[in-house]
Amino acid sequence: MRRRTWIGLIGWLALCYAVAAFGSRFEAGAWYDQLTKPALTPPGWVFGVVWSVLYGLMAIAAWLVWKRRGFAGAPWALGAFLVQLALNAAWSWLFFGSHRIGLALLEILALWSAIAITMLLFWRHRGLAALLLVPYLLWVTFATGLNFEFWRLNAA
Repeated sequence: MRRRTWIGLIGWLALCYAVAAFGSRFEAGAWYDQLTKPALTPPGWVFGVVWSVLYGLMAIAAWLVWKRRGFAGAPWALGAFLVQLALNAAWSWLFFGSHRIGLALLEILALWSAIAITMLLFWRHRGLAALLLVPYLLWVTFATGLNFEFWRLNAA
């Protein structure tokens, strides 16, 4: 691979893992510990493992589109990717940072939609990039169900 290609990959990885680092700033803590948890809530360590893999897949997917088309050739696709990445970061802040379970539920629905749109736009440029986002969409689908259950079980 050419140097520019490697730098691009490193850039997308850095961006995605920077969002991961931002989200990890909002720890579950005592507030989360006191919540009534849905039966399907995985152990805490699962989230770290799953998200580490998903952020890597997200970065590679964006890189594949960028490598093939660049920002000029895929502005909508890469723009949608950046929007969903921002929504991803916002969810952690809403749920864990602000303790706004209901608002986080509305936000994660927007995130799910943004991921689906990103996948459709990625498919036009590089099918593999869209397919790499399938595990992410599935996990966010599961997380949406969990968020709903947290809201239902803990509504005051």
